[in-house]
Amino acid sequence: MILTMRITSKGQVTIPKAVREEAGLHPGMDVEFTIEDGKVQVSRSRSQPSAADELIARLQRSRPHFSMTTEEIMELTRGED
Repeated sequence: MILTMRITSKGQVTIPKAVREEAGLHPGMDVEFTIEDGKVQVSRSRSQPSAADELIARLQRSRPHFSMTTEEIMELTRGED
């Protein structure tokens, strides 16, 4: 797949949805840039957050006004009253 994208005046490029999906790139992920022989390669960072960190970030984005504390959530998952 070859796509041509324009670099903005701020040095930004939008990664097309089809490319993000194929590469498994999601909002909030870190990416690495590798330059070799004049070619730039973009890939997922090797130091990705854990699945738990990603879940927490996703929940925070979807419910910014969530009012339960971590301890309250842990009590629910433990079945404590």
